[in-house]
Order: sequence, then structure tokens, then C-alpha cells
Amino acid sequence: MPARPFLPKLIFAGCFAILSMAAFSVSAEEPKRVLKAGIIGCDTSHVIHFTRILNNPEAKGELAGVKVVAAFPGGSPDVVASATRLDKFVKQLRGMDVEIVDSIDALLKKVDVVLLESVDGRPHLEQVKPVFAAGKPVFIDKPVAGTLADAVEIFRLAKEMKVPCFSSSSLRFGAEIFGVRTDPRVGDVLGCTTYGPCSLEPHHPDLFWYGVHGVEALLTIMGPGCVSVTRSHTKDFDVVTGIWKDGRLGTFRGIRKGKSGYGAIVFGSKGIVQVGRVGGYEALLVPICKFFRTGKPPVSAEETVEIFAFMEAADESKRQAGKPVALETVLKKARASKAQ
Repeated sequence: MPARPFLPKLIFAGCFAILSMAAFSVSAEEPKRVLKAGIIGCDTSHVIHFTRILNNPEAKGELAGVKVVAAFPGGSPDVVASATRLDKFVKQLRGMDVEIVDSIDALLKKVDVVLLESVDGRPHLEQVKPVFAAGKPVFIDKPVAGTLADAVEIFRLAKEMKVPCFSSSSLRFGAEIFGVRTDPRVGDVLGCTTYGPCSLEPHHPDLFWYGVHGVEALLTIMGPGCVSVTRSHTKDFDVVTGIWKDGRLGTFRGIRKGKSGYGAIVFGSKGIVQVGRVGGYEALLVPICKFFRTGKPPVSAEETVEIFAFMEAADESKRQAGKPVALETVLKKARASKAQ
């Protein structure tokens, strides 16, 4: 029979296919390699919270895929929040078996991914340059930079050097803030007012320091597309109103006196809904860990730049006694300053 000589080959091929599928099944079930994370800047409580969560042996899901192994202290002697806390947080990290190194270059030799955590936004650009050069994915904590020009330059370099990079406030991914955009009680988002603490720091544009949380919540809910900003300012309060290109209005209220907290009132086509802050740092760390593994930023560079252009335009409006300032105006100025 002519078919018989091929029968052993068919049997062999079938057995090989079955063994290959079994091998694939076993490899697919193997645990993912844990990524080694390094911290740049140990002068914020975030480094303690993040390390405690990521290095917890009971961590599950995405949180189990990243472990903090090393840190470079950094620090800014002229920023009170840095100078008064740096040594304390470094000591705590040592107690959590995190190796403390004396340079960013030394850190980069030990890690796969980077958490840039310096509480002072001013050194972020210089601190992230060697990270980009090493090709390490990096999350940059708020504020992404100490100026809009530096923020624009950071994302330009990330794109040019093809290194995954993103920045976000911890407020963005909270269940209430992030979820209200698709809440059926709201329908289409027609407007929003967010509020939150807005302490000032003399080395940063006013809203960059702490107002960034409430501003990021505002643009998270409204979506991108703000074209101009008007700011009213007193010693104790700020009210910043943005006009979106489709005619919608969004407002951030910054609080420096009296009871404070985070929240939003969302005006929709179907209803008006008030939300507060829900969820801890895990809500931010899950997308960070997923980003480290996939290289896909959960927040675009364009959206983050718009947030900081909103805040820079608010500062310019304050300088002009509350006149409207276009975001494109401050962006053009920022780009020009780095082009020189």
C-alpha cells in the first residue's frame, strides 16, 4: 500500500506536536520574572509606601512582578520637605533590605526599571537623562518637572531615545476619579469641578507642588482639549477655570485654609455626581507595574504635558491679574526656551 511508508512519519509528527503543546503549556504557567526596580530620590513618603507594597511577599497579580532592590538618595537641601525627611526615609529603606547606592549610574547597573521619586521636580530632567541613556523604563512621580519647559524636554527625549516613560498623580487611578468618566449616572461629561489641598513651595510654579493632584483629576475626568485658563488667587485659595475647545468648562479649587480633602463634582448629560478619593497607592502601582512589563504608558505624554501647561497658564494668569491665558501660548514659550 503506498500510504504505509508515511505512517511512522505521521505518528512521529503527531507525537512531536503533542509534546510541543505540553512544553508550551508548562512554560506558559511558569511565574513571570520579577523585575528589579531602583528608586531615584528618597525624600518622599512614596518610596516607603511603594517599597512596602511591592516587596510584600503576599503581593498578588501585577504587584508581585516588581521588587525594589536599590535606591539613590538624591535630595534637595533648599526644599524643606526634602531636607527634613531624606535621612529618615533612607534609614527606613535600609531596614527594608533595599541597597543604598551613591550614584544614579551605580543604581542603573543593578535594576531593570526605575521609579524617579525625587520630591523636588527641578532635578528630574538631569536625573532622568542617564536612565534614558541606559534604556530603562521609568515612572516619574509628580511633579514630572520643575518647569513646563523641562516637562516638554523630558518627553521629547523619551520619544527620541525610544524609552518608555510616563508620569501621574496617585489620584488619577483611584476608583472614584478614574471611574466617574464612564459612570452611567453621569452620561457624557459636560463639566467638572475638582478640589484639593494646594500648599505652595517657593521653588516650584504654584500648582506644580500640590495642586497638581486636583488639576490632574480635573483633566482625567474632562479629558484633554483645554485651550485657555483663568485664575483667581488669594492667600488661602485658588480657583482656576479652563475652557475646553468644545465649549465645556472645568474648574479646580485649591485649598490652603480650613477643611481640605480631595473630590470632584461632575456635571453630566444624565446627572450630577459627587465623588471623593477612594483607594490607596496600590491603585497607582498596578498600572506602573503593568507599564514596566509591557512598555506601554497608561497616560500619554501629550496628556501630561497638557496638565502642566494648564498649571503654567494658571501662573501666567495670576501674573496678569486674572486674564485668560492660552495653553498654546505657554507651550510655545516652553518649547522655544529649550530650542535656544
